[in-house]
Amino acid sequence: MRLQNKLGRGIYLVLLIVLFAVLALSIRYGAVGLSIDEIYSSLHKLLSGTAERTLNERIFITIRLPRALMCVLVGGGLAVGGTLMQALFRNPIVEPGLIGTSSGAAFGSALYFVLGASFGFNAGQWTLPLAAGAGAIVATTLVFTLSRSRGSGRSSVVALLLTGLAVNALLMSGVGFLSYIARDPQARSITFWGLGNLSGANWSSVQIVGAVSILGTIAASHYAKQLNALMLGEDEAIFLGVRIGRLKLMVLLINVAIIATATAFVGIISFIGLIAPHLMRIVGGSDNRRLIPTSALMGAILLTLADVVARMAVRPAELPIGIVTSVIGVPVFLFLLRSKNYFF
Repeated sequence: MRLQNKLGRGIYLVLLIVLFAVLALSIRYGAVGLSIDEIYSSLHKLLSGTAERTLNERIFITIRLPRALMCVLVGGGLAVGGTLMQALFRNPIVEPGLIGTSSGAAFGSALYFVLGASFGFNAGQWTLPLAAGAGAIVATTLVFTLSRSRGSGRSSVVALLLTGLAVNALLMSGVGFLSYIARDPQARSITFWGLGNLSGANWSSVQIVGAVSILGTIAASHYAKQLNALMLGEDEAIFLGVRIGRLKLMVLLINVAIIATATAFVGIISFIGLIAPHLMRIVGGSDNRRLIPTSALMGAILLTLADVVARMAVRPAELPIGIVTSVIGVPVFLFLLRSKNYFF
């Protein structure tokens, strides 16, 4: 037991050190390089409330730092969502958007890009996040409603899985149709948003995503023991006193809140919620009490690294971050599948 506790503390310490290191890289490097002195001066003026700032200091405070923090929060949130869904479905290759959340957000954003101007839908900088968030919530509610059994009124894991696949396919077909009828600028906006975009991060969005991600992670950790029991099977979990229906509902609500909020502000980012829990299972085991927080840290690390690559690869332009996460994530995911003998 003492050895396991020491190992657990060691994993947390290593992950935190790596996270701070990649966060420093994300803050310092980009289209405009910032020196350590400029970063220190910017932080000092930010904390002291000094209004006079140089151009590089304004870049750091208004663009670079919010974006770096958004990477940490979104990456951690996606990883927590992936951990929850993999535990709920008892399947390690499930991703957090399986129940329609991501595809619903994509459909909502596509509707806004194509039809928003026609209906005069304009709420300033919050228009796109509102449309995407509404789409995510409606899609997930649809999946949950359609998967409920007529007799018991409950949703089985298999029914949720299959219904989620069907609704995802339907909504992505809708996104494809909207892209087909859209004008070129609208189609480009749909494509770019669907590949993920962190360039719009600001302090307001960081506060919203941060509040939801942190509270969602705390709530997810509260249900870690029940998810451990669920891994044994539903009958065994019921025997151990777990209220399966309530657990499913709470896990789905937490996942929807985290994923819908993150997706609404930064678009669809793939593979982070799938790979981060995988990596931490290899390192620290499948106990959700440890897996949830360590996956959050690993997700933050992976997305921050991907954002650095996206900004540095074609500087001064930048790649959509979804391209980077896919290019990195696919080989890693295939390696994990082969190493675990999922291929026959």
